[in-house]
Amino acid sequence: MSHFSQIKTQIRNLSSLQAALTDLGISWKSGSRAVRGYRGQTRNAEITIEQENGYDVGFSWNGKEYELVADLQYWQQDLSVEGFLKKITQRYAYHTVLSETSRLGFQVAEQQQNKDGSIRLLVQRWSA
Repeated sequence: MSHFSQIKTQIRNLSSLQAALTDLGISWKSGSRAVRGYRGQTRNAEITIEQENGYDVGFSWNGKEYELVADLQYWQQDLSVEGFLKKITQRYAYHTVLSETSRLGFQVAEQQQNKDGSIRLLVQRWSA
């Protein structure tokens, strides 16, 4: 029998999560929606990713962070759950850094994508 799994993340900022999903070419829907699971079971989530098999993946706010919510038996993404979350978390971190540094008056001076997949950012702020 299948059921929903809730996987904790360190994701706390909705707009950075949305930007990360968009960067990765993942189609998503925003707003409180039902994530569809086995035999009509549902869970509410703030971000829903529909899969072709009729079962969804979602991100649900638990009061502290967004959890990945899905019926893992019907996982239909190109990557494993771990790989999927790793990619999203990296892009999420990238957007969070950009947002926070911009808020503090910094600008990106240099950006480098490394062979190992990491991203190097050099930010600067001019002062009078």
